Amino acid sequence: MKPIKEGKVREIYDNGDSLIMVATDRISCFDVILKNQVTKKGTVLTQMSKFWFDMTDDILPNHMISVDVKDMPEFFRQDKFDGSSMLCKKLDMLPIECIVRGYITGSGWASYQKDGTVCGITLPEGLKESDKLPEPIYTPSTKAELGEHDENISPARAAEMLGADVAAQVENLALTIFKEARAWAEARGIIIADTKFEFGMVDGELTLIDEVLTPDSSRFWPAEGYEPGHGQPSFDKQFARDWLKANPGNDWTLPEDIVEKTIGKYLQGDKPPPPPALPKEIVEATQKKYLDAYRILTDSELAL
Repeated sequence: MKPIKEGKVREIYDNGDSLIMVATDRISCFDVILKNQVTKKGTVLTQMSKFWFDMTDDILPNHMISVDVKDMPEFFRQDKFDGSSMLCKKLDMLPIECIVRGYITGSGWASYQKDGTVCGITLPEGLKESDKLPEPIYTPSTKAELGEHDENISPARAAEMLGADVAAQVENLALTIFKEARAWAEARGIIIADTKFEFGMVDGELTLIDEVLTPDSSRFWPAEGYEPGHGQPSFDKQFARDWLKANPGNDWTLPEDIVEKTIGKYLQGDKPPPPPALPKEIVEATQKKYLDAYRILTDSELAL
């Protein structure tokens, strides 16, 4: 079987009346797939998504059918697919990504420094980097093709794209899920600074899809030692991003304004230059962060 679509991390296979989504061990930073793989990363993404899908199915339906490869064609009963594959409903995806921010960081912090707003939303004056916002905010973005970068848009622009009723439902659901997940995580010593949700339509009903509250789609910070005024240590691939920014190597020099733009904006021809390989210790430390996030948030372990 061949995937019908490949993203930076995920591969999607057609299974007739359903789809099979495989989360690989690939890791991407700044919208570029790195040379390294992080063992068990795909399993963490799939099993953590399953955990949150199960927790939130009383709020809205989701696209998950099964993560048991026994429910999938024989091709997926290979060891490399076990644990990292999800059988999903087919649906019509909404053309936006639904980002919820509980803290001011990343591109939101860069935008706030310019004009005090994030995606057209005016925030209180005097915020420091990594400050907690008075209330979580909904800041959608466009969905970019592979190699391109998502573009932040205002909720008003999202309403133009989706229609006012659907946009209002999406915003409400994204904020509701975020608040429930944030309370769960905070009770376990993890801050969910921000996250990305995606939605689709199944028979006219809004459905939660793709990955949910994983280290690839979220910023997870340890509550212990949290201190506004600077960036925070994290349980996600920000660790690898930070290493790349500090150690760009001779073949991948990052521009100074990397916080606002991605390497994809500085192309040589049609493709960015190849990224440097991460050192073994950085790969192993990144793997540990993914596994720690899974263990703490789900109260269970993943065996290596």
